[in-house]
Amino acid sequence: MQTNPSVFRQHKIYFAGLLLILLSGALFLLFNGKSATFISLNAYHPFILNVFFINYTFIGDGIFALCLIAAILFYYKRKQQGLALLYSFLISGLIVQLIKNLVDSPRPRLFFEAGQYLNFIDGVSLANNSSFPSGHTATAFAIATVMALMMKDKSWQLLILIAAILVGYSRIYLAQHFLLDVMIGALIGSASGILAVYLAKNIKGIKRSIKKMHRISPGTPPSPSAVQPV
Repeated sequence: MQTNPSVFRQHKIYFAGLLLILLSGALFLLFNGKSATFISLNAYHPFILNVFFINYTFIGDGIFALCLIAAILFYYKRKQQGLALLYSFLISGLIVQLIKNLVDSPRPRLFFEAGQYLNFIDGVSLANNSSFPSGHTATAFAIATVMALMMKDKSWQLLILIAAILVGYSRIYLAQHFLLDVMIGALIGSASGILAVYLAKNIKGIKRSIKKMHRISPGTPPSPSAVQPV
């Protein structure tokens, strides 16, 4: 797949911001470690933020993504944008589930010993396994990347990025994931979004290429008219 460099230049606010956040997170994790990073990011837990993040994290849920895709496709009648969102959701979800089944990584509830971390929120269901990577974060960044690339108004780029970052942070705040889980989820989602936009914009050409390759596949015997007499 060839990516036009001008695409990234046109959306430099989104991608530069994403790169800055990922690099900052990587350095923070490198110097502080998994446990200390998680605890330091969860030092402040007022009631209002509890309520906000409990509800806001739903933006990274598959149900929200499917509802958004349905609205774009059937209500707003924007086929290319809707297909790009659908592709990004499916690609990121497939990659996340594949990694989750290959990597055994406990979530914070099981990782920490009793008394090490005290900010678990009442009423939040805490799964024990499949922490790596964060599926909610991957979905949020897949959607955000598609929106940032396909919206004509470039002034929304920063707001879209912040919205996705808050989903990622919500997963740490709610003690569902560690920082590394969220960072890898963001990378998966962003890459899936870029690929999805490419597929949605070039799907007709891809189909024609596949049909052409099928017609000239090596196993296809030549037609009688192509056989020259000796």
